[in-house]
Amino acid sequence: MSQPTILQTIVAHKRKEVATRRDLVPVKLLESSLYFKSKPLSLRQYLLRENGSGLIAEFKRKSPSKGWINQYAPVERTTLGYMQAGAAALSILTDAEFFGGKNEDLTIARRFNFCPILRKDFVVDEYQILEAKSIGADAVLLIAAVLTPEEIKTLGSLARSLGLEVLLEVHDGEELARSTNADAVDLVGVNNRNLHDFSLSLDTSLELAAAIPNEFVKVSESGISSAAAIGKLREAGYRGFLLGEAFMRHARPERACAALVQEIAALPKPALIS
Repeated sequence: MSQPTILQTIVAHKRKEVATRRDLVPVKLLESSLYFKSKPLSLRQYLLRENGSGLIAEFKRKSPSKGWINQYAPVERTTLGYMQAGAAALSILTDAEFFGGKNEDLTIARRFNFCPILRKDFVVDEYQILEAKSIGADAVLLIAAVLTPEEIKTLGSLARSLGLEVLLEVHDGEELARSTNADAVDLVGVNNRNLHDFSLSLDTSLELAAAIPNEFVKVSESGISSAAAIGKLREAGYRGFLLGEAFMRHARPERACAALVQEIAALPKPALIS
């Protein structure tokens, strides 16, 4: 019998974790959160701003492939620094077991920032959508590699009914073809990381760009570390660029973000998308 992949291991653990959390924090309690009645910000709109950087700056303490990246980075200073540096939005890892995150990280970031916040986690259950809304998220991530098209439709529709936007993450053309659903998805993200060997290549985004319908805002994720790469991705039609490790491996991630934003400002402006 073959060993489970890291993704399968994460998803199996996540299902158990969600069952436990549902018992500890029932839905009624989630719905009593002050954020549950607030109107979320639009990740789409912030990424499409004419003079914006398009950066989704991520707060990420560790990863399954690299271990600890920046274990003690303060979420308040880092995320506020990202926003002040000119990031269009934030991505907050809330998975504890494999990424060293927690829900409180997102709630703290929400308290100190007024840009959209993506809750980055492995969503496998409707409970997590309600939870995302209750902790102050504006958007959620759905990963095509771990969800069926029917699950994407169900989870995405629930998120949008709560005012949350949905970023669908794909890794290849097959996932893209079977998973995009205009009724449940707002943005399509291409993860440049190969799930089998964890190698990175921007060619993944460049090859899939034309296949993503223009009704979705296109986001490139992982493996981006320079303004030149962002310029190339912009030319291919991408308007969002999610960077985590490229910032978090620095002692002051927000300063690395500020330096990249300055370089992006010198790039040609992207064509407007209606």
